[in-house]
Amino acid sequence: MGSYIHTAGGPKLKTPTAIHSHREQNSRETQNKRSGEDVDIILTRLKGVKAFQRFHPSLLLQICSCAFYEYLEKVFRQGDIGTSWYAVLSGSLDVKVSETANHQDAVTICTLGIGTAFGESILDNTPRHATIVSRETSELLRIEQREFKSLWEKYRQCMAGLLAPPYGAMESGSNNDQQKVPSSERLQRGGKVMRNAILSRAPHMIRDRKYHLKTYRQCCVGTELVDWLVQQSTCVHTRSHAVGMWQALLEEGVLNHVDQELGFQDKYLFYRFLDDEEEDTPLPSEEEKRESEEELPETILFLAQIGPDALLRMILRKPPGQRTGDDLEIIYDELLHIKALSHLSNTVKRELASVLIFESHATAGTVLFNQGEEGTSWYIIQKGSVNVVIYGKGVVCTLHEGDDFGKLALVTDSARAASIVLREDNCHFLRVDKEDFNRILRDVEANTVRLKEHEQAVLVLEKSPRASTLGNIKYTVMSGTPEKILDHFLETMRMDTHHADPDDFVLMHCVFMPNSQFCQLLMLCYIFNPVCTYHAVAPPGSEQERLEYAVTSKRRVLNLALRWAAVHAHHLQEEQAALTFLEELYGSVSSDSRILRALKDFVPDLEKVVKLHIDMKSQKVLLREFSNGDERLAKKQPIRNCDEILLKVYCSDHTYTTIRVAVAATGREVTSAVADKLASNDDLLLVHLSSAGEKQMLKPNDVSVFSTLSINGRMFACPRDQLNALTPLPDQEGPSAGSMSSFELMSSKDLAYQMTLYDWELFSCVHEHELLYHTFGRQSFRRTTANLDLFLRRFNQVQLWVVTEVCLCGQLSKRVQLLKKFIKIAAHCREFKNLNSFFAIIMGMSNPAVSRLTQTWEKLPSKFKKFYAEFESMMDPSRNHRAYRLTVTKIEPPIIPFMPLLLKDMTFSHEGNKTFIDNMVNFEKIRMIANTIRAVRHCRSQPFNPEVCQPNKNHAEVRGYVRKLCVIDNQRTLTTLSYRLEPRRT
Repeated sequence: MGSYIHTAGGPKLKTPTAIHSHREQNSRETQNKRSGEDVDIILTRLKGVKAFQRFHPSLLLQICSCAFYEYLEKVFRQGDIGTSWYAVLSGSLDVKVSETANHQDAVTICTLGIGTAFGESILDNTPRHATIVSRETSELLRIEQREFKSLWEKYRQCMAGLLAPPYGAMESGSNNDQQKVPSSERLQRGGKVMRNAILSRAPHMIRDRKYHLKTYRQCCVGTELVDWLVQQSTCVHTRSHAVGMWQALLEEGVLNHVDQELGFQDKYLFYRFLDDEEEDTPLPSEEEKRESEEELPETILFLAQIGPDALLRMILRKPPGQRTGDDLEIIYDELLHIKALSHLSNTVKRELASVLIFESHATAGTVLFNQGEEGTSWYIIQKGSVNVVIYGKGVVCTLHEGDDFGKLALVTDSARAASIVLREDNCHFLRVDKEDFNRILRDVEANTVRLKEHEQAVLVLEKSPRASTLGNIKYTVMSGTPEKILDHFLETMRMDTHHADPDDFVLMHCVFMPNSQFCQLLMLCYIFNPVCTYHAVAPPGSEQERLEYAVTSKRRVLNLALRWAAVHAHHLQEEQAALTFLEELYGSVSSDSRILRALKDFVPDLEKVVKLHIDMKSQKVLLREFSNGDERLAKKQPIRNCDEILLKVYCSDHTYTTIRVAVAATGREVTSAVADKLASNDDLLLVHLSSAGEKQMLKPNDVSVFSTLSINGRMFACPRDQLNALTPLPDQEGPSAGSMSSFELMSSKDLAYQMTLYDWELFSCVHEHELLYHTFGRQSFRRTTANLDLFLRRFNQVQLWVVTEVCLCGQLSKRVQLLKKFIKIAAHCREFKNLNSFFAIIMGMSNPAVSRLTQTWEKLPSKFKKFYAEFESMMDPSRNHRAYRLTVTKIEPPIIPFMPLLLKDMTFSHEGNKTFIDNMVNFEKIRMIANTIRAVRHCRSQPFNPEVCQPNKNHAEVRGYVRKLCVIDNQRTLTTLSYRLEPRRT
């Protein structure tokens, strides 16, 4: 289990260290310099990559000792002689092959994702079979030729699974069967446990049943099984989730439909457990019932994890015509998180959901299609892997789960560029046939309307497939120039309802249209009421009708302006153009309302907005002290761009100077202020120095540099020749003794409550636009994300607090008490709907420095182990964190969300889709990102009630403690402390 740790560049997923660059440093060290702790840190990272999970532990340890880490900064060209073997840790790479060895005519035949590998031609020094080009920033694990050959000679059979033939082997036969046995045995045992639990808790559910004059012996009813399972555990999120769990047992044959139907249904249908197939099967003994009761929570947890996959398989096996609306929603939700489909519109994804076909093949070596054949289908790998084979070159690469292939031949109507061969047994695919593929493209084109000016498209609309109400055709904006999109929304906006698209526009317009331009356009629309020249109805002829049209148009502008002001809130004070616009609009409306009474109801609202922002602007600029990067003890107001801070900047001799700069100050402005204060003529570098001694050079254009500091990081300024002499301050090391004596007597509920109060304060201060600046890069906006940075840093702090306290606790019995305490605090955080601290605590407990303490975990009571297992299951990243998402849908606001996942969703949408298409705004992308921001808005849609838990009399002490957590943020130090507590077992 890795950790979500945040750096200035965004969330880094599944890293085992507290600082992302620490992994980079560890992997770049030479083999002789790496300690056991270094190897453990790298090992944890590799275990998070699915392809490495099947490697023998000793092979993994040797890879950790000899491998290097690097970003892909070059292209590997077809025909070159390789010097290293590579595995992809993050990102994606295109594989291009040329028949003529001319790189200009190379064809992209597939994309390599996480867990794939290339470069095995170094085993016999043959030229590379293909050109490899990075599609995005990609992290690679590199093993040099000499070490790789040595590993290959020693672990050939083990490594064959990751390498492509002819070096690798097809994963078939007994080896694969053995891998599946544990899962099969677990399902068999799970079926027994469920049956015994039903006979113990609700024996009436299993009995003889009569239907249509026929008796069905010892059966259960589908609806009753679902009812019972939903009541047993909070792990079962919905009825469809329970259906998937029973489906997993049905696929294994542990549960059977009486007429041998292959899908479980939440209906009055009869199902029978395998143990009841034989007549006179004895009832379970008391001992068996007791064992089943003990195993039931773990069994339900296991089924809850595999249930969603089983449900999806069941739905995909249905003929497309038999899929229900709920079925299509489940498939559609799955497609939203497949990277290969991220560039497609949601309309196309919905169309795909109705035509996708499930295809599976049992045996490795099966040829899906051959090079040169006509392309008839497009495939997405849902489970397993395939080899891409080209005549005369052999296997050029391997594709894994989530990769797609076969689309090129459909798009270009050309022959297959390569053969596809199953690399392992039991592979599952999602397939789109050519006829459906072409129909969807035709339908999309037929339902697309393009408005052109001077032969250039300026607005692209798509006819909504769901929306013909009262004979009116509804259109969805797909792309357009900012001006035309705004015109469209103003003409189609209804005053009686809130439409998402205009809201998306006012929320997101800063990405493609600055406030100054937006205000100018809106003012022109109000004054001149331009008549649209396309699908809107022109103003009728009579003067009264023209007047009504003008008033309606003005009301729409005012409605949109008020929404815009509400979304931007205090950010408007930082732009004079926005305040001027509001004042001018208020003046115009006040004047017009004397003649046009229909505008009168807007006057008080506009007056209130203008007065609020003028008053707030006149407030004295706040002076905030972040001298050590610590947030203030009491933080109620959001940090604004116009605020100023006092910042301590250190020199190489550990002296410091304090400067006063704007919150949004750039690196250049900070170094200039330091140079002035020190009266220095040197060219100074601005450096973030971590407690581990890692140096991050801050760029001159970096905005709001103070908020990039890590928990114990400090800001240094020095000439270039002193850079190597920089060393951490003594206080950066963190505490040398734990604080258990301070908080062990505090109530776990009080601690969770005060943590929730503080988290809610921080979360409430995060402006929605900060999520945009974080995703698109705050440098281009010259805006601070300080409030978001503090909220993310709080997550890191709580996570590291857990690790620090455990690693500084020398007494075994006390450490066991600590684990119990943290599990209780996590439970109360979940009760208070504080998912931020809940996840931080659980991830802290899964940090390698804590999870390796086997003696401590062995002494933890089984009840707490079960709680922890349930909590940990909520962090299961499979199916794009489906377990977490299902949990959130059941919680009513106010909620403090798991922000790293929301940022990951926004980054996924941003990086997978272009912001502009043919010089027009890609509004489909805008809509996707706005949906995620709306999820944040939903979490805050109800006020937090501080009376939810009455604090004890020592609440001030608890409050002070949770707001000043002292932590060690150096993973190497934490790992060293962990080994002192429990040395490595030989």
